[in-house]
Amino acid sequence: MVTLKQLAKELGVSISTVSKALNDSEEIGEDTRKKVKELAALYNYKPNKVALSLKQNKTKTIGVIIPDILNHFLAKVLFGIEREANLHGYNIITCISNESLQKEKDSLQLLANGSVDGFILSIAEETQTKNEINHFKETISKGLPIVMFDRVAHDVRCDKVIVDDFEATYNATKSLIAEKRRDIVFMSNIDNISVGKLRERGYNKAMLEENLNTHVLRIKKGDDVQQKIKRLYKKYKKIDGVVSADSTSGVVAINMARDFKKKVPKDVSVVGFSSKSVSIHSVPKLTIIRQHAKKIGAKAAQLLIERLNNTAEAKDDYTTKIVKTTLVKSKSTL
Repeated sequence: MVTLKQLAKELGVSISTVSKALNDSEEIGEDTRKKVKELAALYNYKPNKVALSLKQNKTKTIGVIIPDILNHFLAKVLFGIEREANLHGYNIITCISNESLQKEKDSLQLLANGSVDGFILSIAEETQTKNEINHFKETISKGLPIVMFDRVAHDVRCDKVIVDDFEATYNATKSLIAEKRRDIVFMSNIDNISVGKLRERGYNKAMLEENLNTHVLRIKKGDDVQQKIKRLYKKYKKIDGVVSADSTSGVVAINMARDFKKKVPKDVSVVGFSSKSVSIHSVPKLTIIRQHAKKIGAKAAQLLIERLNNTAEAKDDYTTKIVKTTLVKSKSTL
């Protein structure tokens, strides 16, 4: 395989000139860059990434840890991270914590041993429940920056990307109240994590401002979602609105309404955090609070790469970026 030294010898230039030309350095003239790249292409020259990483003390690789690969939102965030990282010449290594604190710790320890330059992650449910954050602080203390997204630990000093969970749910609830809905139920299967708590608070604030009674249905792991929602409809016959904090219960609420002779949206309006690909599984189609997952992923990657390239404004000046959600109206609301 051809080396930089061989390319330089054939072109009659220094090894440094060849290297800079291949990296589009402005120090090298356009004609020289063109000749270097043409010869490199002729010999199918590929840089030795291992040697380069050792020389630069960089792997050009980002570690990504997500709680659940089957979660549609998290999968789309991952897509956004990978696409943005690729644009900047970075690869990613992805680990799945499966909502486990120990697996999250193991993933950080595994990748922090010289495999990656930094991390992008969303915190596992068990980590948030136990409020354990020392493993994040230890990782950062080793010189490996972390960017958290969606589920974040506010006591960890790092860059973060979140959505306006409280405001989004508050506005969605207000939109149902504007339809003259008065018996609105909040449904959630994520009440153990930070985003679920914020969404419930947004619902409560909107309801209390109008002196309306709150009704909260918490769906636990292992629960039969259909049966829980069925019992809810049976118990609260006056239900005329549903706000779903997660991606599935809103769809189930629409589909179960017909069992109780309730027409959507004539008798009950339903809105929920979801994506277009999930909302189509209800009839009528669910009105969604869209979180712009790919944008969240791209923004998280940008923040980490900026910090890795030392272009962040200040070493200890961390930022929290808020990605605004969008209420996408469909046939499940008036």
